[in-house]
Amino acid sequence: MFAKAFRVKSNTAIKGSDRRKLRADVTAAFTTLGTDQVSELIPGKEELNIVKLYSHKGDTVTVYASGGNPILFELEKNLYPTVYTLWSYPDLLPTFTTWPLVLEKLVGGADLMLPGLVVPPAGLPQVQKGDLCAIALVGNRAPVAIGVAALSTTEMLAAGLKGRGFLVLHTYQDHLWQSGDKSSPPSIAPSVQDTTDVSEEKVQEDMKGLALQGAEDGKGEANQADGEKSLPETSEDGSAQDLSPGPTDGKSKQEQMDDLLQQCFLQALKCRVKKADLPLLTSTFLGSHMFSCCPEGQQLDIKKSSYKKLSKFLQHMQQEEIVQVKELSRGVESIVAVDWKHPRITSFIIPEPSLTSQTVQEGSREQPYHPPDIKALYCVPASMTLLFQQSGYKKGSTLEASEVRASVIDYAKKNDLVDANNKNLVKLDPILCDCILEKNEQHTVMKLPWDRLLSRCLEKLQPAHQVTFAGQEPIVKKGKICPIDITLGQRAYNKKVTVVRNLEAYGLDPFSVATILQQRCQASTTVTPVSQAKDSLQVQIQGNQIHHLGQLLLEEYRLPRRYIQGLEKAPKPGKK
Repeated sequence: MFAKAFRVKSNTAIKGSDRRKLRADVTAAFTTLGTDQVSELIPGKEELNIVKLYSHKGDTVTVYASGGNPILFELEKNLYPTVYTLWSYPDLLPTFTTWPLVLEKLVGGADLMLPGLVVPPAGLPQVQKGDLCAIALVGNRAPVAIGVAALSTTEMLAAGLKGRGFLVLHTYQDHLWQSGDKSSPPSIAPSVQDTTDVSEEKVQEDMKGLALQGAEDGKGEANQADGEKSLPETSEDGSAQDLSPGPTDGKSKQEQMDDLLQQCFLQALKCRVKKADLPLLTSTFLGSHMFSCCPEGQQLDIKKSSYKKLSKFLQHMQQEEIVQVKELSRGVESIVAVDWKHPRITSFIIPEPSLTSQTVQEGSREQPYHPPDIKALYCVPASMTLLFQQSGYKKGSTLEASEVRASVIDYAKKNDLVDANNKNLVKLDPILCDCILEKNEQHTVMKLPWDRLLSRCLEKLQPAHQVTFAGQEPIVKKGKICPIDITLGQRAYNKKVTVVRNLEAYGLDPFSVATILQQRCQASTTVTPVSQAKDSLQVQIQGNQIHHLGQLLLEEYRLPRRYIQGLEKAPKPGKK
């Protein structure tokens, strides 16, 4: 459900009465929770928000967020816990176990098939068809997904553990999880009765039978050969471990980030940067070139490397004589020279896409953003109904400018209002007078040129607009579409902050935009409700990041400049 980005409709603080109702609903839905646990999950005074959103398939979902993390979501009046909640209450739902290899497929939108289950010595949990269940990985009881049982336990066993087992609703690493603090599952030891004695033969047998079936939203079927090639080794305690050789073996997360940084740096120089691009701002090099070279499924974060800052990393690359960096203006560094014959660049091999990413069906990938088609429309008010009814329009009808023009011309010709001596003039009858003239003009203006007549008609009509997203029905709304609004604010200690609003009107998810800007700007970002705007969120980025915003909105998202205001506030070259 959350394998692809969703669209937020509103984000509001919960009311006292709604908080009490939510407590009652949680108590009724999850009977294993005691009173103290319900009060802990739904605190009496701490901040709790209600977020209404639309999934990529159009489902309306209500999410309850506490402390910045989604804790529950409601779909069709059914309440579901998120993985964040299940990590605090791992026994809340009956839990089934699968292999670590399967997680990536579940995150991509796949359902869990029965051959992928690991049966513990105590047997499978007893559930009925339609029961809500948790899914954990071998060796750790912390759930990584929740789903609905497609069969009862008895039916699963009778089917020989073949076929679809669970319809997966939410997983660790999906977009709902990404809207929280993005923490990893805690390590929770399996109970004794659930500890599986996993032999190598058993692993081979189970993995050969592993199959994942996808639904229409891009859920892919697990590649059996991929499963056989990636069979997990098992530790003495029976937990599955992925010991396949790779570049990250034995390396700390910081060392892995250093490797990723070097890889993206070399690939950017070898594939993207050309001599004509120099001198190149180091910030542009990072945001427009290095980030684009980051492999799918990974996130480049300099702060998590040993270098901590881009300038320090580039100093090291300069010491190796790969690049030359200079401060061409005060406080602004640029790459002024690159040694493309350096052995590290010439010997660098562009990494092939991972086997997993090759076998994932195209439908399961995040679809690229396409800007909507936006049209200005005009709504017929009651005062102008008589002018347009001859063309078949009534009060509230919406017309394009060309349709307004055609209707006015048709009205004038049918009523013989075109001046016989000057075809460029139109005589004003009582209906036209009432529609377009001011009170003080009623007895003084008798004729108008065509262009002024039409422009006055457009001014008197009520503005509206139509937004059409790719593959969706057009959406018509009253009023002019609000542009994406970029402003600069001042915070404590004279620190600047960039604020961007109205992203949702253009089909952009504020949380996704915040994540991209956080990576490119290497600055903290937050998403908060817009004050005095019920259904809107704003993204705040530390510092003046309008240059990066402009690149993202204009060059990558290809939004027309007329729909963005505030780009002129970008920092001038040479200024911080």
